[in-house]
Amino acid sequence: MKLYLDPGHGGTDNGASGNGLVEKEVNLDIALRIRNTLINSYNNVEVRMSRTSDITKSLQQRTDEANAWGADYFLSIHCNAFNGSARGYEDYIHNELSDSSLTARYQDILHTEITKLNQLTNRGQKKANFHVLRESNMPALLTENGFIDNAQDANLMKQSSWRQAVAQGHVNGLARAFNLTPKQDDTGALYKVIAGSFRTRDNAEERVNFLQSKGIESFIGTVVISGVTWFRVQSGAFSNRANAEERLAEVRNAGITDAYIVMEQRTAELEPVVVSE
Repeated sequence: MKLYLDPGHGGTDNGASGNGLVEKEVNLDIALRIRNTLINSYNNVEVRMSRTSDITKSLQQRTDEANAWGADYFLSIHCNAFNGSARGYEDYIHNELSDSSLTARYQDILHTEITKLNQLTNRGQKKANFHVLRESNMPALLTENGFIDNAQDANLMKQSSWRQAVAQGHVNGLARAFNLTPKQDDTGALYKVIAGSFRTRDNAEERVNFLQSKGIESFIGTVVISGVTWFRVQSGAFSNRANAEERLAEVRNAGITDAYIVMEQRTAELEPVVVSE
C-alpha cells in the first residue's frame, strides 16, 4: 500500500491557532507518528509525506506529487477552528462521491477506528469540495482532529500521548481498510503494558476496577525493586510490539497517563503467561 500522507499547512501558512498552539505543528507531529507507526508495525507499506518539516508547499504541489507517485491513498491531517466553543472530530471525502463509493467505505473504516481512541466529540462523516479531495486521483480523506481554539480540545492536543493515540487510530483504520499484515517480532520478546505500580494492594485494586469499568482487562502482579514489593497493574502481554502500543494508547485514553511498556525476554525459565499476538 502506497500512502501519501499530508500534514496540512506549513512554512508561511500556519493554519489555525489558539491556546498556545499552531495547527501546522500539531498536524506534522501527528502525521510523523502515523508514518513511523505504520512503517514499524506493518509489512508492504510505503509512505511519502508532503512535508516532514516546516516548509511551504502549495495544495497543487501536494496533489501533483501524490498523482505522479501513483499513491493508493491520500490522507490529509488537520485541526479545526471556529468560534472557541465548537469542539470535536470530523472527517471529509469529496462531495461528489456516493456513500457506496470505495472512498466512502474507507472513510467509514477510518472514522470508526479514529473515534475509538481520540477522546473527542464525534461530529460525524462529512463531504466537501476541498482541493486535496478533488484533485487527487486516488481515494482521499481529510481528518479534522479537534478544534485548536477550544480549550478542552487544545488541552488534549498538548499531550504527546493523545497525539500518539490519534496517530494509532489512523493507523488502525488504514490497516483495516487495506488489509495490512503486521510485522512479527522475531526477538522472542514479550511486551507487557503496565498501567500503574503501587506500594499498597488496595491502590492497585482500585486501578484494576477503574480499568475494568472502561472495558479494559487487567490484573495485579508483584515485582521487587531494591527490596521493596510493588503491586503492578498489567493490562496485557503481547509478542508484537505494535499490538502492545495499541493497548497502551487505550489505557492512556482511559486517563492513565503514567502507563508504559515493559519488554522482557521470553525464556524457558519464565512462568507461563497468556500471550496475545
